[in-house]
Amino acid sequence: MGSERILVVDDEKLINWSLVEMLEDAGYLVESAACGAEARKKFSSFGPDMILLDIALPDANGMELLQEFKEQDEHVMVIMITANADLDSTVKSLKLGADEYIGKPFNLDVIEHRVRQILDKRRLKKQTTTAKRILRRSSDFDQLVGSSAKMIEVFKMTKICAESDCKTILILGESGTGKELVARAIHMHSSRAEAPFIDVNCAAIPDNLLENELFGHEKGAFTDASQREEGIFECADGGTVFLDEIGDMPLAMQTKILKVIETRRYRRVGGRANLEANVRIVTATNQDLPALVEQGLFRGDLYYRLNVMCIHLPPLRERIDCIPSLVDYFIGRLNAEYGKKVQGVEAETMAYLKQYDWPGNVRELRNTIERVMMLDPAPMLTPNFLPTEIKRPSAPLLSDSYTPADSLSAGGRNMDITLPPDGITLEEVEKMLIQQALLRYDGNQTKAATCLGMSRDTIRYRMKKFGLN
Repeated sequence: MGSERILVVDDEKLINWSLVEMLEDAGYLVESAACGAEARKKFSSFGPDMILLDIALPDANGMELLQEFKEQDEHVMVIMITANADLDSTVKSLKLGADEYIGKPFNLDVIEHRVRQILDKRRLKKQTTTAKRILRRSSDFDQLVGSSAKMIEVFKMTKICAESDCKTILILGESGTGKELVARAIHMHSSRAEAPFIDVNCAAIPDNLLENELFGHEKGAFTDASQREEGIFECADGGTVFLDEIGDMPLAMQTKILKVIETRRYRRVGGRANLEANVRIVTATNQDLPALVEQGLFRGDLYYRLNVMCIHLPPLRERIDCIPSLVDYFIGRLNAEYGKKVQGVEAETMAYLKQYDWPGNVRELRNTIERVMMLDPAPMLTPNFLPTEIKRPSAPLLSDSYTPADSLSAGGRNMDITLPPDGITLEEVEKMLIQQALLRYDGNQTKAATCLGMSRDTIRYRMKKFGLN
C-alpha cells in the first residue's frame, strides 16, 4: 500500500474532503475533483489506479465519465457513488465496468475496506490485452440482460466468482435461463480467460463413456484403446470445465469428481500416475439437488462441496420487467444477424409477451422473437405471428353473474361448468382441465396440449407446477 493513486470525484465539499482525508490516512496517494471537467484533467495528469466517482456532477454524467475512463484505461478500478440508487443505474454501471456501487450516506470504514479489497484484487489479477478484454465484454457478459433486483444479484455474483478464482461454482436455474451463458461469462472475465473453456453435458454422454471423456485413457486401457488420449480435464488445463446437468451424473462418477475437487488430482482410465487438475469446475443443473440427495440419487458431500459459491438464475416469469429490455436486445442481435431493420414491437405484442408464463424462459423468448421477425414484414412487430399459446387470453372462465342453473358459452359451445358455493381459484380450474385432457388422451401430452391450445413445453411446465405425473 502507498503506491496506489486514487482520484475522488464529488461536488459535495464535505464528502469530497472526508474521502480524501480517510484515504490519505490509509496511505494512498490522493487527488480530488469537484466536476467532470476537472476529473478529466486529473485523470490525464494524475493517472489514478482507482476512482471514487459520483454519478451526479454539475457538468457531467458519472456514467458517461465511467465509460470514458474505462475506454482510456480498462484496468482502472471505479467505485460509483450516488445519493439516488436505482436498478437501471446499478446494472448499467456494473456492465460498463464499475467494481462497486455504493449509495449515500455511507460509512467511511466500509469505503476504506472495499477500496483495499478491490486494489488487492487488482494487484493479483492476471493482465490481459486490451483487444481480448473488449472481445470478452462484447461477446458474453453483455448478453446477460435485465434490470430486476434478482438479475443485479446475478451480475454481482458472476463478477465475484470471476475475480475470486474460486475452484468450484454451482449455477442453479430452470432450463433456458442462461446457465451456460453465466458459466462462459465467469470464465471470460477471469484470469483463466486465455485458457480453454470446455463444456460437457453430463446427461448426453452414456455412463460408461463419461469417465473416459473427462479423464482420458492410457493405451491398452480397453479393447479399442490403441493409443493414449487426453481427456477434457487435461485439454482444459489452466481454464474452465463446465459440467452441465450435473444432477444427471451417475453416482460412481460423482465419487470421482468429488475426489478431483478435494485433491485436485485425477488419473486417466487404465493409468497409474496422478495428473494435476488445474481447472476451475463450474457445474449447473435445473434439478432440485437437495431432493436428489434425500432420494439417494446425488451425493450429499458432493452437493455441499459444490454449493460453496452458488448463483441462482431466476425464471423469466419472476422477472417480467426484464422482458422489454430482452426483446430490444434480441431484436438488435437478430437485425445484425439477418440484415433486417425491425424497430421494435407494438404495444399489444408486448402486452401478450408480458402476460405469458414462459416455461422455456429466455431461450423461448428469443426463439419467439426470431420466429416473428422472420414472418412479420412490419417494422414494428405485430401479434399476428405470435404462437397460439402466447396469444391465448387469460380471461376468467366464470363470470360474476354465473349461477349453478346457467351454462357458459365460449366460441359457440356451451360448457357445463359449475362454480362451487365457496368459490374456486383459477389455478384449481386449470389443474382440473389439464387432468381431464390427460385422462381423455391416456396421458398423451401432445394431444392434451393441442386440446387445451398450448404447446407441449407449456403443458409439461404446468404438470410439474401442479405435481401431475
